[in-house]
Amino acid sequence: MATKASRSAARFMMAPAVILLLGWMLVPLTMTLWFSFRRYLPLRGGDQGWAGFDNYTRFVTSSAFWPSVWSTLLIVGGVLVITVCLGILLALLLDQPLWGQGVVRILVIAPFFVMPTVSALVWKNMFMDPVNGLFAHLWKAVGAEPVVWLTDAALPSIIMIVSWQWLPFATLILLTAVQSLDGEQLEAAEMDGAPPLKRFWFITLPHLGRAITVVILIQTIFLLSIFAEIFVTTQGAFDTRTLTYLIFQRITDAQNIGLGSAGGVYAIILANIVAIFLMRIVGKNLDA
Repeated sequence: MATKASRSAARFMMAPAVILLLGWMLVPLTMTLWFSFRRYLPLRGGDQGWAGFDNYTRFVTSSAFWPSVWSTLLIVGGVLVITVCLGILLALLLDQPLWGQGVVRILVIAPFFVMPTVSALVWKNMFMDPVNGLFAHLWKAVGAEPVVWLTDAALPSIIMIVSWQWLPFATLILLTAVQSLDGEQLEAAEMDGAPPLKRFWFITLPHLGRAITVVILIQTIFLLSIFAEIFVTTQGAFDTRTLTYLIFQRITDAQNIGLGSAGGVYAIILANIVAIFLMRIVGKNLDA
């Protein structure tokens, strides 16, 4: 049992890390809040005084605000559906005994370690290019007209690229959960005559509930701030401009730090709303 002295020593040793972490979080947040109430234009004289809630009003009343929020939610939702469904399927397949199982698992997990910019460039130039891309050659081979993916199907293309990056993460978490499933339950159900689909639906899927919750929560946190893939491929065109990319455009194109900071506050609010919703609806599985 920990004594009072040992607890005090533990707090003392943890204090530098806690202080550093708080500073790492609070300093940028405080600066964002400060600039969001200022009229700060770097190329036009810098700080031009107090703006109040004018930046917030201008940002939320912009014609691009709600479309960017909608695009963000569509990308997050699309990626979650694809990665969770395919992640469960791959986890079940990788749990089966097969030749070269270790190599196959490494190949499946490898895309997660590719930088987002590199991944987007590979998809843009090697797969989705309408002239020399792999998909274009496949379309030509069957006599069909190649699809200009990043123009005609821009949002599904972004979802496909991001899903390819996050699928290994979902597969790894779900595979760990599948391997922790008690095989005796499945054997007992099989002996009782339960078909494979019912064994999956009533035994395997409920067991994966906690792992699915973890995948959804972690991926949502990162997907709400998706930027690199859009910057490399569409640059926000064709209804692919997310809230994060809109903030970037307001800062770089308009050179308005105050307006962009107000957008950052809105992004924080959106992230918290989504997180609270997920914790209430999906996060109940963590207490099950």
